[in-house]
Amino acid sequence: MPARLRALVTAVCATVLGALLLPAGPAQAASRTVQGGRLDWGVKSSFQSYVTGPIAKGSYSLTGGAATVGSSQFRFPSATGSYDGDTGAFHASFAGGVHFVGHRTGGGSYQLDLTLSRPTVRISGGSGTLYLDVTSKAKGTGTVTTSAQVPFASLSLRGIDMRGGGSSVALANVPATLTAQGATSFAGYYTAGTALDPVTLAADVRPAATATSPKPSTSAGHKEKRSQKPGALVDGAVDWGVRRTFREYVTGDIAHGRWTLADGARDGGALFRFPAGEGTYAKGELTAHFRGTLRFTGKHGLDLEFGRVAATVHDGEGTLYADVTSAGTTTRKVPLVTFTAKDFTAEKGLAKLTEAPARLTAEGAKAFGGMYRPGTAMDPVSLAVTLTDDARLPVLPDPGSAADPTPSPAPTPAAATTKADDGTHDDGPPVLPLALTAAGVLLLAAGGTYALRRHRARKAAGQG
Repeated sequence: MPARLRALVTAVCATVLGALLLPAGPAQAASRTVQGGRLDWGVKSSFQSYVTGPIAKGSYSLTGGAATVGSSQFRFPSATGSYDGDTGAFHASFAGGVHFVGHRTGGGSYQLDLTLSRPTVRISGGSGTLYLDVTSKAKGTGTVTTSAQVPFASLSLRGIDMRGGGSSVALANVPATLTAQGATSFAGYYTAGTALDPVTLAADVRPAATATSPKPSTSAGHKEKRSQKPGALVDGAVDWGVRRTFREYVTGDIAHGRWTLADGARDGGALFRFPAGEGTYAKGELTAHFRGTLRFTGKHGLDLEFGRVAATVHDGEGTLYADVTSAGTTTRKVPLVTFTAKDFTAEKGLAKLTEAPARLTAEGAKAFGGMYRPGTAMDPVSLAVTLTDDARLPVLPDPGSAADPTPSPAPTPAAATTKADDGTHDDGPPVLPLALTAAGVLLLAAGGTYALRRHRARKAAGQG
């Protein structure tokens, strides 16, 4: 090969190899933080019906911030994990759990006793798996087994492209199939390959540029330092879900309704937070009011709003008040529920009650239009107030800000969507086309060298 041509080929190869070996740009470092979101899943609707039906005569309860949505799904909040828009790799863990019991025995225990919690979805290379922490009592033997992050269900991602660069990831109605490990953990009620309820999730994705940025150490609703009177609150919040079955009624097949929040109230999935508490606290006694309104609307004349929420604690008993608006009429400061408030003492500037049992008052029963009797157990009340600037309120479960994905009818393959970028970050050009282009140039260079050698060989043999 002539020296000039040899130098040209060498230069081309060096340029191509240099392009391939360049340090990864922003697109290759596209793994970003998932923070906030929820997973909706009914486990298996026929199993729910069996547990609560006339044979098992059982029930279920929710833990760790899990909630119900619609008529047959459980909502697990507070997604945390990572997402790579270039490869579509996705990993998100969710909080909360559901505890099923049924077939009560004479001793007060249950033959059926199953807890599913901390669901985690992992997607990589076109395949997906749903993992769960499982505590189950084996059918027949009664042996109790606890297992962490069991690969419980396979998720069908056929036709789904997980790649993208948006600010959220949503999957709707993804078909789920019980795995062999899941069948074992399911206490033998179903065999491997059994179709489970489809999975729907929505997760917020933080821009890569801010994924590792330190978060402010303030809690939601925390106010800036101000002059304090003795006993005055720095901040405070009431968390209350009203009543689980009432929420199910609102969003279910009868009312076909919804709830809306305004004036600073926040949705924690299984409960609602009324923040920015102001008032006074001293030696377990509290008088406080909070921001936010909560409105339930639906068919059959459903229109009920709670606002100007207030709470008092006196002699170990608490009362939750609200202005109640129904049918266009507002009644001020209605005592809705009473709750247990023993040991409401301050420690390190924070006084709190967690899930205090609550009972409906006579006035509260009227507010619900007679739907429940006085004394009915309502959702528990969690109450927290801070007395110093360095104290922080408990974290609220985070169902995320992404809109609910539109479900497709099962078993149609689900659609993965990514919300359009909000312009707050730049992921750079895609890496795959660059790599393919560089590889193509390298192949062309190699092909040119091969052709030149072949031509010289043929010429030397007298064929050219």
